[in-house]
Amino acid sequence: MSQVRFHTDLHMHSKYSRACSKNSDLEHLTLWARRKGVTVMGTGDFTHPAWFGRLREALVPAEPGLFRLRAELDEDIARELPPSVAAAPVRFMLSVEVSTVYRRAGRTRKIHHLVYLPDFDAAEAFNRRLAQVGDLSSDGRPILGLDSRDLLQITLNCGDGAYLVPAHVWTPWFGVFGSKSGFDTIEECYGELADHIFALETGLSSDPEMNWRVSGLDGYRMVSYSDAHSPPRIGRETTVFDVDLDYFAILRALRTGAGHEGTVEFFPEEGRYHLDGHRKCGIRMTPEETRRRDGICPVCGKPLTVGVLSRVEELADRKKGVRPDGAAGFRSLVPLPEIVGEVLGVGPTSKKVLAEVDELVAALGPELAILEDVPVDDIAIRSLPLAEAIRRLRRGEVVRDPGYDGEYGVIRLFEPGEAIPADTAVTPPLF
Repeated sequence: MSQVRFHTDLHMHSKYSRACSKNSDLEHLTLWARRKGVTVMGTGDFTHPAWFGRLREALVPAEPGLFRLRAELDEDIARELPPSVAAAPVRFMLSVEVSTVYRRAGRTRKIHHLVYLPDFDAAEAFNRRLAQVGDLSSDGRPILGLDSRDLLQITLNCGDGAYLVPAHVWTPWFGVFGSKSGFDTIEECYGELADHIFALETGLSSDPEMNWRVSGLDGYRMVSYSDAHSPPRIGRETTVFDVDLDYFAILRALRTGAGHEGTVEFFPEEGRYHLDGHRKCGIRMTPEETRRRDGICPVCGKPLTVGVLSRVEELADRKKGVRPDGAAGFRSLVPLPEIVGEVLGVGPTSKKVLAEVDELVAALGPELAILEDVPVDDIAIRSLPLAEAIRRLRRGEVVRDPGYDGEYGVIRLFEPGEAIPADTAVTPPLF
């Protein structure tokens, strides 16, 4: 396939990971990737024996280093989708998130990493080595007593094309820079192998602009993925490439920056760890408030969970708004079901929202295209209030209620109490 611009979502989990949907299988992942407009997906969890067996059974080689569903499985999925998205190509890349827990410099470290491999032989070798460290069958995201540096070495030993990306790097509990158990630099974490790290996952609670404040990160490509625990969450964050549809072309883009077009992001305030606080105590604080209180909760007297914004400010050596030379751009979006839910005044997972999004996808194409590219006038033919919401979204005119201590934030397109525009379209509207 020739060079194209496409969305990738390379961090997700299967039904074999804890707290994940029983529908997190290849068929549902493919269906939702088409609905969302994602072309390349991570398989997630390839270290789990049962999932690895299913991957080998259901996937066949496609472009170099990529896989697709067997034809008969793919045809069944296409029949469930409207023509606007049924034929969209979906490819898989072998991926897994590994949680490492270990002691370093007198502290317990808990760091998550994303590992990618181009073929099943390399994945099998990786699995054999990790099985010597811990039980791979207990969780799709294996939790291992292994140093981050050693995990990187094991990855590199799997041959050409194997690479590792630190996951959600600012998350307090499991990020490489996390406030609870992380490091201050990539070099501290990965030692003499640090030069083999060339990309960092921003996570839901940060965006590239926040990362730009740390000059030591200028040499890394920023990637963003959904970390989906259920298929409908696919594509809430993506990384965009303009390269051949090919594992090794994606890898070259991450190494060099050529063809790495940027990311689609949550507004970082929507992430679960953007600000500081204590969820149980109902306390949420900005970094300035946390510093004034010496990081102590005024209700229970215990240390606050210090969020991503505070940790970025702690390591920052630049003011906000400075974009490093050569840095790829990004776009902040709100998932389409959340917008439709706000317009309808119901929850984003309600049957009413799902039905309306189904109709929008059938009429206008995949969800990401509706959010990014479909002309607002075309959306207005379907629904004036939705068109106004998406117009505001594209301009960044949103109301932000930040998340903290594991509680998701809320992004709204209309102010509380604001009258949502009435629908007066001549064509029968959706809403």
